[in-house]
Amino acid sequence: MSKAIVLGAASAIAAVAMLGFGYAAGKPQAPQAATEQPILVAQADTPLGRPEIEQIVRDYLIANPEILRDMQSALDAKEKEEQRVAHLQVIEDAKADIFNAAYDGVVGNPVGKTTIVEFYDYNCGFCKRANTDMIALTAADPDLRFVLKEFPILGPDSQKAHTVSMAFRKLMPEKFGEFHNQLIDAKGRATEASAIKIAQSLGADEAALREEMKNPAITEEFARTYDLANKLSITGTPSYVIGTEVVYGALGTEVLTEKIAAARACTDAAC
Repeated sequence: MSKAIVLGAASAIAAVAMLGFGYAAGKPQAPQAATEQPILVAQADTPLGRPEIEQIVRDYLIANPEILRDMQSALDAKEKEEQRVAHLQVIEDAKADIFNAAYDGVVGNPVGKTTIVEFYDYNCGFCKRANTDMIALTAADPDLRFVLKEFPILGPDSQKAHTVSMAFRKLMPEKFGEFHNQLIDAKGRATEASAIKIAQSLGADEAALREEMKNPAITEEFARTYDLANKLSITGTPSYVIGTEVVYGALGTEVLTEKIAAARACTDAAC
C-alpha cells in the first residue's frame, strides 16, 4: 500500500479523532460499568494537543492495520461504481459512434442482434490471442456481430499498419475479415509493408491502396476512436464494449460468453 494512502488514511482518522475528542471534552461522561475498559477522555481544562492525537492515531493504526486495507477496498469499490456510471452515460451518448460507426470493420453477422465492440492494435500480443476468441465466438453464435475498432497505440508501425487496414476496408470491405485475420495472426511485427503485402495477396491494387491511405478521413476516424477510448477509460488493448459494460483485457471465450449472455438478458429485460 502506498505511503500516500497510509498518510491519507491516518489524516482522515486523525480528523475524526479530533472531532470526537473535541465533542467528548465538552460533555459530561456517563458512568462506566465495572467490567468495561477505562476510556481516556480529554477534559475541557486539559485538551489534547496535536502530538498526543497523532500518537493515539499511530497506536491505533499499528494495533489495527487492517483498517487501511478496508478503507482502500471501500475506496476502490466507490471509484469503480463511479466509473461504471460514467461509462453508462458515455455509451448512451455515443451509441452510434461506438456500435455503428461507418469506418469500423464488422465480422460475424453484420445484422446480428448482439454486438461486441473491440478496441485492438495489430501489434498487441494479447489481441492476437483474443482474435482466436473472436473467431470461435462468431462461429458458434450466428446472431453475434463483432465490431473492430482500429486503435493503434503501439508506435509508428502500428499506426501505418492500421492506416493500410482502414484503406483496404474502404476499397474491399467484403474481404476485410480475411485481411484482418491474416494481418493479426501473422508472425512478427505488423508494418505498412506487411499489411500492403497481405492486401495485395487478396487482390488490392497497390496504387489505389496507397492513394486511399492519404485520405484525411482516416486520421479523423482514428481521432474519434482515441476520443471514445479516453472517455471509456480504455488505455490498453484488447478492450471491449459489451452491452453497457466496458471490459478490459483478453479474458477468453468463457468470460466473453458470460458477458454476452448478461448483455442479452439486460436487453430482454429492458434494463
